[in-house]
Amino acid sequence: MAYDKFQILKSTAVPLPIENVDTDQIIPARFLKATERIGFGDNLFRDWRYNSDNSPKEQFILNNPIYKGKILVGGKNFGSGSSREHAAWAVYDYGFRCVVSSFFADIFRGNCLNIGVLPVQVSAEFLDKIFKAIEINPETELEVNLQNQTISIVATGEQESFEINSYKKDNMLNGYDDIDYLTKMKDEIKAFVETRPF
Repeated sequence: MAYDKFQILKSTAVPLPIENVDTDQIIPARFLKATERIGFGDNLFRDWRYNSDNSPKEQFILNNPIYKGKILVGGKNFGSGSSREHAAWAVYDYGFRCVVSSFFADIFRGNCLNIGVLPVQVSAEFLDKIFKAIEINPETELEVNLQNQTISIVATGEQESFEINSYKKDNMLNGYDDIDYLTKMKDEIKAFVETRPF
Protein backbone atom coordinates (compact mmCIF):
# COMPACT_ATOMS: atom_id res chain seq x y z
CA MET A 1 0.00 0.00 0.00
CA ALA A 2 1.47 3.33 -1.05
CA TYR A 3 1.42 6.31 1.28
CA ASP A 4 1.61 10.06 0.83
CA LYS A 5 5.08 11.27 -0.08
CA PHE A 6 6.87 12.69 2.94
CA GLN A 7 9.17 15.55 2.03
CA ILE A 8 8.64 18.60 4.23
CA LEU A 9 6.09 18.58 7.05
CA LYS A 10 5.29 21.88 8.74
CA SER A 11 2.73 21.55 11.50
CA THR A 12 1.75 22.32 15.03
CA ALA A 13 2.34 19.45 17.43
CA VAL A 14 0.68 17.50 20.22
CA PRO A 15 2.93 17.18 23.30
CA LEU A 16 2.95 13.94 25.31
CA PRO A 17 5.83 14.41 27.78
CA ILE A 18 5.59 10.91 29.23
CA GLU A 19 8.55 8.52 29.24
CA ASN A 20 8.40 4.79 28.48
CA VAL A 21 5.13 4.89 26.54
CA ASP A 22 4.67 1.27 25.50
CA THR A 23 2.66 -0.23 22.68
CA ASP A 24 -0.08 -1.49 25.00
CA GLN A 25 -0.71 2.08 26.07
CA ILE A 26 -0.64 3.25 22.46
CA ILE A 27 -3.22 0.61 21.43
CA PRO A 28 -4.55 -1.80 24.09
CA ALA A 29 -4.44 -5.50 23.23
CA ARG A 30 -8.23 -5.87 23.14
CA PHE A 31 -8.31 -3.78 19.95
CA LEU A 32 -5.94 -5.96 17.92
CA LYS A 33 -8.52 -8.20 16.28
CA ALA A 34 -8.77 -6.28 13.01
CA THR A 35 -6.34 -7.07 10.22
CA GLU A 36 -6.87 -3.99 8.05
CA ARG A 37 -4.99 -0.80 8.89
CA ILE A 38 -8.12 1.28 9.40
CA GLY A 39 -10.10 2.32 12.46
CA PHE A 40 -7.23 2.04 14.93
CA GLY A 41 -6.98 5.80 15.41
CA ASP A 42 -10.27 5.74 17.31
CA ASN A 43 -8.55 3.71 20.01
CA LEU A 44 -5.15 5.43 20.08
CA PHE A 45 -4.26 5.78 23.79
CA ARG A 46 -7.76 4.43 24.48
CA ASP A 47 -7.35 3.89 28.23
CA TRP A 48 -5.73 7.29 28.68
CA ARG A 49 -8.33 9.08 26.51
CA TYR A 50 -11.56 7.59 27.83
CA ASN A 51 -13.22 6.57 31.08
CA SER A 52 -14.82 3.14 31.45
CA ASP A 53 -18.16 4.65 30.36
CA ASN A 54 -16.49 5.88 27.14
CA SER A 55 -16.66 9.53 28.18
CA PRO A 56 -13.50 11.50 27.31
CA LYS A 57 -10.99 12.24 30.07
CA GLU A 58 -10.75 16.01 29.87
CA GLN A 59 -7.22 16.14 31.24
CA PHE A 60 -5.71 13.93 28.53
CA ILE A 61 -3.86 15.87 25.84
CA LEU A 62 -5.68 14.38 22.83
CA ASN A 63 -8.95 15.60 24.30
CA ASN A 64 -7.67 19.16 24.62
CA PRO A 65 -8.66 21.15 21.49
CA ILE A 66 -5.82 23.60 22.10
CA TYR A 67 -3.34 20.99 20.85
CA LYS A 68 -3.52 19.69 17.31
CA GLY A 69 -1.36 18.88 14.33
CA LYS A 70 0.29 16.06 12.43
CA ILE A 71 3.28 15.74 14.77
CA LEU A 72 3.21 13.86 18.07
CA VAL A 73 6.02 14.75 20.48
CA GLY A 74 6.62 11.98 23.02
CA GLY A 75 8.95 11.41 25.93
CA LYS A 76 12.02 9.19 26.00
CA ASN A 77 11.68 5.50 25.05
CA PHE A 78 8.54 5.83 22.96
CA GLY A 79 7.01 2.62 21.60
CA SER A 80 8.61 0.11 23.95
CA GLY A 81 6.99 -3.20 24.86
CA SER A 82 5.47 -5.74 22.48
CA SER A 83 6.20 -5.59 18.77
CA ARG A 84 2.62 -5.08 17.59
CA GLU A 85 2.35 -3.27 14.25
CA HIS A 86 -1.05 -1.99 15.32
CA ALA A 87 0.58 0.69 17.50
CA ALA A 88 2.07 2.35 14.42
CA TRP A 89 -1.21 1.81 12.55
CA ALA A 90 -3.09 3.64 15.33
CA VAL A 91 -0.67 6.59 15.21
CA TYR A 92 -1.05 6.84 11.42
CA ASP A 93 -4.82 6.33 11.40
CA TYR A 94 -5.30 9.08 13.99
CA GLY A 95 -3.60 11.50 11.62
CA PHE A 96 -0.03 11.80 12.86
CA ARG A 97 2.67 11.67 10.19
CA CYS A 98 5.65 12.18 12.47
CA VAL A 99 6.57 11.18 16.02
CA VAL A 100 9.40 12.97 17.80
CA SER A 101 11.23 11.52 20.80
CA SER A 102 14.70 11.33 22.28
CA PHE A 103 14.64 7.52 21.93
CA PHE A 104 12.47 4.97 20.12
CA ALA A 105 12.10 1.25 20.57
CA ASP A 106 13.65 -0.30 17.44
CA ILE A 107 10.65 -2.40 16.40
CA PHE A 108 8.22 0.49 16.81
CA ARG A 109 10.55 2.70 14.77
CA GLY A 110 10.62 0.11 11.98
CA ASN A 111 6.86 -0.36 12.04
CA CYS A 112 6.36 3.40 11.70
CA LEU A 113 8.73 3.65 8.75
CA ASN A 114 6.91 0.78 7.05
CA ILE A 115 3.59 2.64 7.00
CA GLY A 116 4.51 6.26 6.36
CA VAL A 117 5.06 7.66 9.86
CA LEU A 118 8.45 9.33 10.31
CA PRO A 119 10.10 8.71 13.70
CA VAL A 120 12.45 11.62 14.40
CA GLN A 121 14.95 11.00 17.19
CA VAL A 122 16.43 14.13 18.71
CA SER A 123 18.67 14.86 21.66
CA ALA A 124 17.12 15.12 25.12
CA GLU A 125 18.07 18.79 25.14
CA PHE A 126 16.31 19.56 21.86
CA LEU A 127 13.25 17.55 22.90
CA ASP A 128 13.05 19.69 26.04
CA LYS A 129 13.21 22.85 23.91
CA ILE A 130 10.31 21.56 21.81
CA PHE A 131 8.19 20.80 24.87
CA LYS A 132 8.90 24.22 26.36
CA ALA A 133 8.10 26.00 23.09
CA ILE A 134 4.73 24.23 22.83
CA GLU A 135 3.99 24.92 26.51
CA ILE A 136 4.56 28.63 25.95
CA ASN A 137 2.59 28.66 22.69
CA PRO A 138 0.43 25.70 21.59
CA GLU A 139 0.48 27.17 18.07
CA THR A 140 4.23 26.55 17.84
CA GLU A 141 5.08 24.97 14.50
CA LEU A 142 7.76 22.41 13.82
CA GLU A 143 9.22 21.81 10.39
CA VAL A 144 10.53 18.37 9.51
CA ASN A 145 12.62 18.22 6.33
CA LEU A 146 13.20 14.60 5.39
CA GLN A 147 15.52 15.30 2.46
CA ASN A 148 17.83 17.38 4.66
CA GLN A 149 17.13 15.22 7.74
CA THR A 150 16.44 18.23 9.95
CA ILE A 151 13.76 19.27 12.42
CA SER A 152 13.27 22.92 13.31
CA ILE A 153 11.28 25.02 15.75
CA VAL A 154 9.96 27.53 13.23
CA ALA A 155 9.57 30.52 15.54
CA THR A 156 13.13 30.41 16.88
CA GLY A 157 14.93 28.80 13.95
CA GLU A 158 16.55 26.28 16.29
CA GLN A 159 17.34 23.11 14.39
CA GLU A 160 18.71 19.64 14.86
CA SER A 161 19.61 16.82 12.47
CA PHE A 162 18.28 13.28 12.74
CA GLU A 163 19.33 9.91 11.33
CA ILE A 164 17.31 7.61 9.07
CA ASN A 165 18.10 4.46 7.09
CA SER A 166 18.74 5.49 3.46
CA TYR A 167 16.40 2.83 2.05
CA LYS A 168 13.54 3.88 4.31
CA LYS A 169 14.26 7.54 3.56
CA ASP A 170 13.97 6.91 -0.18
CA ASN A 171 10.73 5.00 0.30
CA MET A 172 9.17 7.77 2.39
CA LEU A 173 10.26 10.50 -0.03
CA ASN A 174 8.53 8.59 -2.82
CA GLY A 175 5.51 7.35 -0.87
CA TYR A 176 6.50 3.69 -1.23
CA ASP A 177 6.10 0.73 1.06
CA ASP A 178 8.32 -2.34 0.57
CA ILE A 179 6.02 -3.84 -2.08
CA ASP A 180 5.92 -0.59 -4.04
CA TYR A 181 9.72 -0.51 -4.00
CA LEU A 182 9.92 -3.99 -5.49
CA THR A 183 7.21 -3.20 -8.05
CA LYS A 184 9.21 -0.16 -9.15
CA MET A 185 12.10 -2.52 -9.88
CA LYS A 186 10.08 -5.16 -11.75
CA ASP A 187 11.83 -4.54 -15.09
CA GLU A 188 15.24 -4.91 -13.47
CA ILE A 189 14.11 -8.04 -11.63
CA LYS A 190 12.71 -9.52 -14.84
CA ALA A 191 15.94 -8.78 -16.71
CA PHE A 192 17.98 -10.40 -13.93
CA VAL A 193 15.79 -13.52 -13.89
CA GLU A 194 16.19 -13.91 -17.64
CA THR A 195 19.97 -14.18 -17.20
CA ARG A 196 19.71 -17.03 -14.72
CA PRO A 197 20.03 -20.65 -15.85
CA PHE A 198 17.12 -23.01 -15.13
